[in-house]
Amino acid sequence: MSNSDRKNLPEIYDEFARTYTENRGRFDITPILQDFNEILGMETGRLLDLGCGAGEPVSRWFVDRGWEVTGVDFSRGMLQLAQHHVPEMTCIHADMREIRFPPEHFDAVIASYSLFHVPREDHAALFGNILQWLQPGGRTLFTYATRAYTGEDAFDGYREFLGRKLYYSHMSTEQLYATLGTLGFIIESTDYRSIGGEEFLWITLRKPG
Repeated sequence: MSNSDRKNLPEIYDEFARTYTENRGRFDITPILQDFNEILGMETGRLLDLGCGAGEPVSRWFVDRGWEVTGVDFSRGMLQLAQHHVPEMTCIHADMREIRFPPEHFDAVIASYSLFHVPREDHAALFGNILQWLQPGGRTLFTYATRAYTGEDAFDGYREFLGRKLYYSHMSTEQLYATLGTLGFIIESTDYRSIGGEEFLWITLRKPG
């Protein structure tokens, strides 16, 4: 997959931003956010929303509960929607692989429907950054593509979504779990969920401490 192909993703998501209202109700992950909030066991804290998109539902859900939320996304169009839907959050236009934060800055990190657009060779480094950004005992929740979605144990290529060809990339689940363990994460839960007609793996991790 060429770098130019990957760079088309922000432009495609800018296009999605223009038709966002038509598709905003397709993926209801409220039960997942409720479960994650219970695991966190905190009334408020600092949350990083990686690939925050329009700020809904993740950022909006946590802001409504008093959390301080920072959202990162590579699409300016999506971030404009986020600033409208969730004006209380801090929005940063950046590639999640390139953004940097102080160590132990966040209590929780969520990457919902976003990390699988990052080339799999960059996943380990990104997880390493997330581990550094989390407080001891902090948790991260993310969506990961697997054979259930792409039809292959490891994948690097295109899948159609909302009429466009999007870049997806993932390692095998065995390699993913090994990578996370080597970095030092504790895997707390793995759950395949079918939402909006698509099946992905949802994983919750905890930083020791």
